[in-house]
Order: sequence, then structure tokens, then C-alpha cells
Amino acid sequence: MPPRRIAVLADSDTRWKWGASVAQQIAPGHALDAYFLHGRSTPTERQLAEIGIEPDTARELPTADLVDDTELADADIVVMAVSGGTVLALTHSLGLAWAGREHRPITVTGYVGVVYEKMVDGLLTRGGTDIVLANSTYDADRFGAAFASVGIDPDSVVECALPFLGGEPYRPSTERPFTLTFAVQPSVPKSKQDRLRLLERAAAHARRHPDRQVLMKLRSLPGEHTTHVEADPYQLLIQNLAEPAPANLQLVYGNMGEVLDRTDLLVTVSSTAALESMQRGIPTAILTDFGVREAHGNHYFIHSGCLASWDELDAGALPLPDPAWADAQGIGKSDPYAAARTRVAALRAAGPLPTLRPYYTPERAGIYLGGLLARNGFDEKGRPLNTPLGTGGSGLKRAVRGVARRGAKAVYRVGYQRVAPTLRKWGAV
Repeated sequence: MPPRRIAVLADSDTRWKWGASVAQQIAPGHALDAYFLHGRSTPTERQLAEIGIEPDTARELPTADLVDDTELADADIVVMAVSGGTVLALTHSLGLAWAGREHRPITVTGYVGVVYEKMVDGLLTRGGTDIVLANSTYDADRFGAAFASVGIDPDSVVECALPFLGGEPYRPSTERPFTLTFAVQPSVPKSKQDRLRLLERAAAHARRHPDRQVLMKLRSLPGEHTTHVEADPYQLLIQNLAEPAPANLQLVYGNMGEVLDRTDLLVTVSSTAALESMQRGIPTAILTDFGVREAHGNHYFIHSGCLASWDELDAGALPLPDPAWADAQGIGKSDPYAAARTRVAALRAAGPLPTLRPYYTPERAGIYLGGLLARNGFDEKGRPLNTPLGTGGSGLKRAVRGVARRGAKAVYRVGYQRVAPTLRKWGAV
């Protein structure tokens, strides 16, 4: 008998990492099918290789094509590792496409990282899926309360933890230099000036501590896209430093887990890499130099005990998280996905699943829903938009997108063929 199948829908490298990791946690032994959705941030082969999770099958397609995909409809579980608006569009459209079927997949969604803003906005677009994963006790409590107040089944919220929290516990080593790793974010801080200032401070720390290795852990090559746009990559900014970069400052790529294996101090503004680091027991600093602000997301860590500035790190600070705060954020759990597996088993045992129906319907929020459907290539009936050139928008829009894609590929080629060789001296590409 062939194994059960779990399908992961993802539109970026970060969301694939989350969705595929969730799939491995909630459905061990299932065949893993990857559906990469066309868009600005569709992951490249290099990005997928860096994540290191190999699916059994992989396809790339427009979002609207999913409604007529029979293999997706026959899957046992579908993990929607996409934005809230796309989850809503899919729940509406797949709900209509799968109505009346004897079998439909169990649908699962959640959040790639910490939820520090627009909680209600994102949560209600996910309402109506069978399982909404909450990455901590804190999130589970507020998600369930919000669902109950608007008539969505609060039992659909299932507490877990970020699926990529793991790895070997931290052990200091005398066989390598003390290593500070800065986890880069594509859009935090956002401005070119602030990103250059951050790089200058990292370089200054490396000069002040010549016995330390300072790593800038990068997310992408110039020309590649992630979930968030990176306008000013550090690979290019390093050429603008006031003084040449010291030899012990290095830009690196690679799997975050492997980088953490050699890290003694993780520094970031607000990356979820901080939670990965805390899970292992690595000293972790949430940088305050640009302020503790909602716009940066580092306010999420205000009770962690890990806020620190470059000046404090220069002086030797090695922050560790408050145990009570860490526990509330899902850090340190031995089997955080047991409840999710129990929920999947209960849904299977209950018999035929009811028709998918999102919280936002044409009657409740037709204007909002209609806009999100169109943005994802659907009409109000959940069907692909019909155009002279096929699905996915008007002929003009498709032509413009085609030119944009070709332009993006050209930018990538320039970055990879001309810029990357120059950058290799700064890090391992």
C-alpha cells in the first residue's frame, strides 16, 4: 500500500522551510509533495538546497491552477505555507472545488515566525482551515479567544512550536574561535543607511575582538528573493565600509542549523533565528541599537531578558533568556507536535470532513474577499480567472509579468556571474 501523502503549498524559501518542517512533524512516514507557487519570491534551487528538505515530488505552478489539481485533492493533508490572504483565497476556492467529494484533505496552516503585528488581520484569513498551528502557549490562548468571539471553532487552534527549533545543545569549544553570528533579515533594519551602520558596528566588534570570528549569516544572493524584499544586500554594502573589513568578519550562507552548530553568541534585531538559538541554549542578543520598536519586531522580546546593544556586546555581554518567558514561547518542549498529530487522527476518525468554509464569505466581506481572490487569480466562484492568454490576470498584466520575470532573471544572472565572484572572498557562496 503506498504511503499517505502530505502536500505543502509554499511561495518562498522561508515558507517552504516552515511548511516542510511542519509536514515532517505532523505526518512522519507520509510522502512529501511540494507545490511551489509562482510569484516574486518563488524559491530558487540554491535556496531549496540550503534548506535541505528534499520532497518526493515537486511542481511549480500558478496558485489558481490548484483548484483543478486532482493529485492535490487526493492528498491526505495539505499544509498551506503561504500568506494569510492566499490561505483565504485557497480555502474559499478549494472549498467550492472539493464540495461533494467523499474525501478531501485535512488543511493545515499557521505562521512562519513570531506573530508580533496584525494578529487579527492574519488570523481571520486563516479561519476555516481544519488546523491553525500556534507556535506557543501565548499564541494559542489569544488565537483561540479571537476565534471563539467571532464564531470560528476555537478547537481548530492547536498549540505547537516553531518546527525548526532543534539541533544539538550548545557546548562551548576551545577547538575553534569564539564565534558571534549575526542573523541578517531582508528588511530589518530597512534603510540603506541603517544597514550600513549595522555592518560597521559588526566590523568594529570584529576589530575590537580579533580573537573572535564574526559571521554575518545571509539569506540570499543578490537577485534572489525571499518572503520580504531585500533592497540593500550586505554583500554589496560591505564594499562601502569606511575601513576595509577585518579578516575575522565573514559573510556566510548555508543552513542556519549548521551555522548555529559553531555559534557562541547569536545576535539579531528580531529574526526567528533567535528562538532557534535560545532552544539550543546559545547566548542570544536582541539588538537595541535601532530602538525597541513594533516596526522592527524586536518588541516581541521585551520580556526575554535578551535585549542588548553593540556596546554591551563589545563589553562581553552574553544574554540568556528568562526561563518563564522562554517556556511561554514554546522553547524547550520535548514533543511540541504531539497535539497536532492527535488532532489529525481525530479528524480522520470523525468520518467525512465538512466542506471548507472560511470566515470571510461573499456575504460577510465580499469586497475584501473579492480583492484577495482576484489577486490570487480566482473569480468569486473560486474558478481561475478567464483571460485571452489563459489564467492569472489580463493579457496585458501577464505580458508585463513576463517581462518582469525576464528582467529578474537577468538581474540574478548579473548578480551571480559578475557580483558573486567578487563576494566570494567575503564568504562561502
